[in-house]
Amino acid sequence: MSAAPDDPVYRNPVLDADWSDPDVIRVGDDFYLTASSFGRVPGLPLLHSRDLVNWTLVGHALHRLEPESEFAVPRHDCGVWAPSLRHHDGRFWIFWGDPDQGIFQVNAPEIRGPWTRPHLVKAGKGLIDPCPLWDDETGEAYLVHAWAKSRSGVKNRLTGHRMHPHGTELLDEGKVIVDGDRIPGWFTLEGPKLHRHDGWFWILAPAGGVETGWQGAFRSRAFFGPYEEKVVLEQKDTDVNGPHQGAWVRTPSGEDWFLHFQQRGAYGRVVHLQPMRWNGEGGWPVIGDDGAPVAGHRRPDLPPQRPAAPATDDDFPGGRPGRQWQWTANPRDGWATHHSADGLRLTCVRTPDAHDLRALPNVLTQRLPGTPCTVEVDLRLDDGEPGARAGLAVLGDAYSWIGLERGTDGVVRLVHRFAETAAEEERDAAPPRPAPGGRARLRVDIGAGARCRFSYDTGDTEDTGEDTGESTGDGAGEGGFRPSGQVFAATPWRWVGALLGLAALAPTGQGHAGTATFTQFRIRIQEKRADR
Repeated sequence: MSAAPDDPVYRNPVLDADWSDPDVIRVGDDFYLTASSFGRVPGLPLLHSRDLVNWTLVGHALHRLEPESEFAVPRHDCGVWAPSLRHHDGRFWIFWGDPDQGIFQVNAPEIRGPWTRPHLVKAGKGLIDPCPLWDDETGEAYLVHAWAKSRSGVKNRLTGHRMHPHGTELLDEGKVIVDGDRIPGWFTLEGPKLHRHDGWFWILAPAGGVETGWQGAFRSRAFFGPYEEKVVLEQKDTDVNGPHQGAWVRTPSGEDWFLHFQQRGAYGRVVHLQPMRWNGEGGWPVIGDDGAPVAGHRRPDLPPQRPAAPATDDDFPGGRPGRQWQWTANPRDGWATHHSADGLRLTCVRTPDAHDLRALPNVLTQRLPGTPCTVEVDLRLDDGEPGARAGLAVLGDAYSWIGLERGTDGVVRLVHRFAETAAEEERDAAPPRPAPGGRARLRVDIGAGARCRFSYDTGDTEDTGEDTGESTGDGAGEGGFRPSGQVFAATPWRWVGALLGLAALAPTGQGHAGTATFTQFRIRIQEKRADR
């Protein structure tokens, strides 16, 4: 979704998908954003904007997760947590916490790279949400981070360090500079962003949990404290739950803005843009409408831009997926074949986990749109062994997929399967049915509440379309599509929103199991908002 250049008002969210834990900076006339990518590869997405409303995905800063052996299999809620993006000494810097390993850093001369390999700045369990600061007034450098109780037994506190100015090591053991347990009513303090403003050290940090929390501001004349605190953004009487964890950014004309996330279940953490000013009582920042999130507002005082949003559609030119796609683990050679035509040609990878898409590293994913939409893709299952299958999935802690499978009799059939949250194996969501020519166009209509209605078109006019689904009634639907199975409610993982996925796989065995070709991947928004 994007805003028309002649519209003086924008509507939230400005990024209506799971761009979790956003951080934003300005360099010249350009704004850049990064977000958590957890266990998906490539990681650390890089988005660009010139008006803070329209954003495009321009690349990734992390091409493989390290150590590589740890991320050879999916670790959906692990990996890259809450990165901080900064620009210092002519370079871009990103720091993030891996809760199982410690604090990492990469840097590059340009936003599109080349980015350095990950460097471990501080090893340890439960070290998360780091943010550096280079103090131009003193030449000193600092770093603050939070704690994950699941790994360290500690949470609700922020630890500060002096950091070497080259950003590769910390110079002390660290000191707790904000203890949330000492602040009445505060809990789950995390996600700090460190700034210098008006002679103060400022830490903008959320508390209260992702679904119900608030945005706090802390200030001190000295980095190591003591700090005083104030709540500067909370839900109040709006429908924006848990508005917090984001980035303060200033435009060239001196306007201040704050970007933060809102947790929306299966849609993940969508991104809102709030006006901000520093002339509140006592010099504290005021975010949104006197501390409440706004649904829309006058656009930032920036040159108008053409409507833009991160790409979703893909023709896979040369067999290469676009920037919007990420694997569920570090990719291996041979999963996708490059060629001269359009279309994504995936190898049906043999695996003992063919019964559970959640366990597969070779699933190609992109974010689930936060607006009702229709997703379609053409699939051809090429010559392969019995059991080879491929399809389109809505993937989360529970999942459902529709696609093609070659039977032991050599016949390719349309199949639709699902797995519940606690289930270790998938089940049929609808009876298999013939797929002449080993081809089908697959569709999922995603409505309010991320409720998914699957359908298909195999071009077989003899197919009666008999089914038990509630989705579209009897017989063929729009454009020859026929409903399949019950409505499926998409679910997130613990920290990651639901994903759209393309997969090709086969049971264990000997030899090449064949390939599957996906073409014309399209996402059509069902309800466009003219006031965006």
